[in-house]
Amino acid sequence: MVTVVRSITVAAGVFAPGHLGPLTQVIPFELVDAVLAETGRTERRVRMVPSRVAFYLVLALALFEGVSAFGAWSKLTGALAGLPVARPSEKALRDARRRIGAEPVKGVFEVLAGPLAQPGTPGARYRGYRTVAFDGCSSTKIPDTARNRAVYGRAPVRHGHSGYPMLMLMTLAETGTRALIGAVFGPTSIGEIAWAEQLLDRLDSSMLLLDDRGFDADEFLAKIAATGAQFLVRATAGRRPPVLACLPDGSYLTLIAGLRLRVIEAEITVAGADGSRLTGTYRLLTTLLEYRADPAEALVALYHERWEIEIAYLALRHTLCDGRVLRSKDPTGIAQEMWAMLTLYQALRTVMCEAAESVPGTDPDRMSFALALETARTHTALAHLGRPADRLGAIGRAVLAHPNPARRARYSARKLKSPGNRYTYKDPTRPATSTQITKIDVNIQAPTTHTTPTPHREDPDKPPEKNHVLAILRQHPDRPRPLSEIAAALGISGRLHTNRLGTRLNRWHHHGLLTKTAPNTYTINQTPP
Repeated sequence: MVTVVRSITVAAGVFAPGHLGPLTQVIPFELVDAVLAETGRTERRVRMVPSRVAFYLVLALALFEGVSAFGAWSKLTGALAGLPVARPSEKALRDARRRIGAEPVKGVFEVLAGPLAQPGTPGARYRGYRTVAFDGCSSTKIPDTARNRAVYGRAPVRHGHSGYPMLMLMTLAETGTRALIGAVFGPTSIGEIAWAEQLLDRLDSSMLLLDDRGFDADEFLAKIAATGAQFLVRATAGRRPPVLACLPDGSYLTLIAGLRLRVIEAEITVAGADGSRLTGTYRLLTTLLEYRADPAEALVALYHERWEIEIAYLALRHTLCDGRVLRSKDPTGIAQEMWAMLTLYQALRTVMCEAAESVPGTDPDRMSFALALETARTHTALAHLGRPADRLGAIGRAVLAHPNPARRARYSARKLKSPGNRYTYKDPTRPATSTQITKIDVNIQAPTTHTTPTPHREDPDKPPEKNHVLAILRQHPDRPRPLSEIAAALGISGRLHTNRLGTRLNRWHHHGLLTKTAPNTYTINQTPP
């Protein structure tokens, strides 16, 4: 027989349950107490569940997403046998959460939020610029209560007939470490650009912003440039920038929203191990004007780093949140729950990044978020805070001992499960299963004279481009066109495909691009927003 003796480190008295295992080194007592005092949430008398303990309980509810408040309390007190630990009721724990509210949790997140990569961190910089990206996620579901609906509304049509309201989360992330530099959230009725504008103050001249087509708006690009940050943004298919001067690498200079920009048009062909081939065209806008220092092909390759923010959302939405509906039935509780989830995510990324940097040359991409999360859960239940001199603790040692393998170059068909989403069609050019990429060809295309695209489409399963529809309506801008006539002009037939087109036309009507004069009848808006 072997006797294992283990010592634990916790606070004294009723403060003992107030910890988060090894993550307490990242979110220490002093920080929590300072934020509670700053927001006026420190208790006037010591209760069964002090404010500091209630704060860590809120984080524990985000860490153990499948348990109740009392279940989270049991996790925090499970290893405290022999100590005079209180056993509050579910109502007492609920009241403790309400007492501290969302402001202290948001305050701690704001302290932790920020870039984590050091100058030598692999994959975090391009020519000295720190690469960052905006992106929004509108798939987080919240309980369908009257108070939540009053703030967040019902689920939009594009998500199908969901019984749950949706929440829009917008983040600015460091692509090299997937750390969050800033975050905001709220109703999905507000567009992504409006949410992203609230985070523009987090940009500075040391950053290079990578964004997709959803952020290609003249005013927004001008606001990004005003922060001093450089940007590399994919342009929409309908944009036709004027050609001011052609450059030797195939790119050209243009003028957009008063900004002198460089345009790179590239045809990218991907070959798969199964013999499949996929070709797409990218048009990139950038403030990096010097083609010698920033060749077109180098910037096309760099743009791929934007997808790292999608991995951040994968960790937030599916690994940490496990795809569940949030638990709070009122907007204040939703705000507290979201800030707790973001705080926990940033704390885990902080430990993972520090673990990678403890071994020079290690890419933070190799650190497993799922392993870090499970290790945090295990050691929080053991109430072991780690030694002050051991910053990495159990989480850092675990992710270093079992790093992810190097990422494989692969691609597959895009699959989304929302029944009303515009991407539900199956792209016949992509393989049905994940396929290894054997070759990537990038062909920089010289600028050509842009003409209005033909409205004819050979593939009715693929949604029409917006500029195709607008081109049809511009032919007779004063005459309303019924849905059936627009579908015929696009070469779309069949009830299913026509209904999908009608859904998109109705969405563009709500965005102000079209005017709906009668059911399923539209004209182009002469004064678009």
